Amino acid sequence: MGKAIKLIKNRSDIGAGTRGSDLGIDAIEIAAINNNSDYFNQFEFEDVKTHNDSIYDKNRSSFAKRIEHVVEQCTRVCDAVKENLEGNYFPIVLSGDHSSALGTLSGVKAAYPEQNIGVFWIDAHADLHSPYTSPTGNIHGMPLSAALGDDNLSCQNNEVAPETQQHWENMKNIGYKGPKVLAENLIYFGVRDTEEEEDKQIEKLHIKNYKVDEVRYRGLKTCIEEALLKLTHCEVLYISFDVDAMDCDMISDGTGTPVPKGFDQYEIIAIINQIVKTKKVVCIEFVEVNPLLDTKGNKMAETAFEILEAITSALILPIK
Repeated sequence: MGKAIKLIKNRSDIGAGTRGSDLGIDAIEIAAINNNSDYFNQFEFEDVKTHNDSIYDKNRSSFAKRIEHVVEQCTRVCDAVKENLEGNYFPIVLSGDHSSALGTLSGVKAAYPEQNIGVFWIDAHADLHSPYTSPTGNIHGMPLSAALGDDNLSCQNNEVAPETQQHWENMKNIGYKGPKVLAENLIYFGVRDTEEEEDKQIEKLHIKNYKVDEVRYRGLKTCIEEALLKLTHCEVLYISFDVDAMDCDMISDGTGTPVPKGFDQYEIIAIINQIVKTKKVVCIEFVEVNPLLDTKGNKMAETAFEILEAITSALILPIK
């Protein structure tokens, strides 16, 4: 029998530029209820304490907003993920904004410090900014830079205050001192909205990005098989799914930074399930559902739940 699923609910949106993703988990639960599903009664769950009141804090770095609180939040998520992995659970992390993924990935690395961690980042965005390059200071655009331990200083645009620099160094060392993933063990699916600084970083680090058109032209199965072959040496895999990887025109605008020409939900299900078949996946994360921005009712959360339910059925048995 496989590991039991544990739902880790992290209702934090302090890394985002737009409020509302902290309500995403509740919106997904409402979608389940309206679908007459008892999904959220089937599994144990854990609520991670949040720092959402920090959005009222005006004393923050403009190049890494609320970074001291994001560090604390990522540490909480890291601890929860590590503890559950060591407790023989399979964590499905439901988070608000994507900055928390650094905490999740740090928790995976803390639980498997000697293993090679392979990361599948299913997202419209590269999330490779640092405080030194970010045009917005929103930390949900920085988790992979922190996880890689690479500040991209060759593209530096911002003069970062010493206090912010120290918080950033702390952020890069959450759970495990040093990088959580190597660039050669990171695979993008669906990235299509990047800044020049990120493009240069992707080129410098040779990060493979399977764009939507490529996946559809070459075939989804072929692309995933190729990606998995590249990560054959990785003993552990982690999947991070940002709902903006999906086509906002087709699905919904109910996410912080919607981007058109993305995947549909069936492609997302197929991508995740094919990766799960390797039996190496130890954690999956869903992020960035924002019902306050949804112009189609609760469509984004409903679609996210459709995916969540489908991929869970391919995993393991519930506790009850």
